[in-house]
Amino acid sequence: MLDLAIIGGGPAGLTAGLYGSRMGLKTKIFEKLGTGGQITLSSEIENYPGVCEVKSGLELMECWPEQAKRFGCEIENNEVKKVYKEGSIFKVELLDRVEEAKVVIVATGGSPKRGGFENEEQFIGKGVSTCAVCDGFFYRNQEVAVIGGGDTALEEAIYLSTIAKKVYLIHRRDKFRASPTTIKRVLNNEKIEILYNSKVKKVYGNQFVDGLIIDKNGSEINLKVPGVFVFVGNIKNTDILKNENGEFICEMCEDGSVCVDLSMKTSIEGLFAVGDIRKDSVKQVICSAGDGAVSALQAVKYLESLKS
Repeated sequence: MLDLAIIGGGPAGLTAGLYGSRMGLKTKIFEKLGTGGQITLSSEIENYPGVCEVKSGLELMECWPEQAKRFGCEIENNEVKKVYKEGSIFKVELLDRVEEAKVVIVATGGSPKRGGFENEEQFIGKGVSTCAVCDGFFYRNQEVAVIGGGDTALEEAIYLSTIAKKVYLIHRRDKFRASPTTIKRVLNNEKIEILYNSKVKKVYGNQFVDGLIIDKNGSEINLKVPGVFVFVGNIKNTDILKNENGEFICEMCEDGSVCVDLSMKTSIEGLFAVGDIRKDSVKQVICSAGDGAVSALQAVKYLESLKS
């Protein structure tokens, strides 16, 4: 039996694994994809304290798994289907078996939201993408469109401007929701053209994207681009916390996040939620790492309380 099972291998999960194993807990991280989380898809990280050079998300996260393993944390590539508690023990249901754990930390993060325009699903991977680092190379010296108005959309537009001939930044409002520094960089970038008050109605093409139709203040624009990058937010990955009836096993907040206190505790004893899925998450790497550390420290306290 595990002392600590961690679901998700992003910044929060890896930090929890590091702290838990370093404090002597039998710890295992379950990650269905590669470790590092969504931040590995980011082209630039320039605000992580102590890392003075601008790095890609992949570069920043490169050594985190090995650091956790150094203290005995195991990392397994496997998908968790659900988590539930029987008596004082948690059951972690995997694709091939069920693991038992005394404490569970859920660090499953989020998945990119769809843009909600016509033909989007049809052209995913065929011109519609949610990862500039992954797919930007295919549009070297071509024109592309970026949809969104937050930090991620603007940062990826800047990144794509180093590859593409031109980037159209499409935002449904008249103001961005990004940091002032990022907005300034976009406004000063001659290769980025901003389309405010614009909504994508549909993408079109045959086998691959040929362009998209935009509604801008009631007028229709036909923008002929082969690549469309969608950055309109994330959906919290909380389905593993649902029981067979589709109800959540712990208290959830109105926005779909997991309700936790300052110790990352959920309404279920021994169950913690960290990173992007928890209440009031600010979706920053350093904050997710802090969540992971806090939850692991609290896990130790919880296990000690079981002995008394």
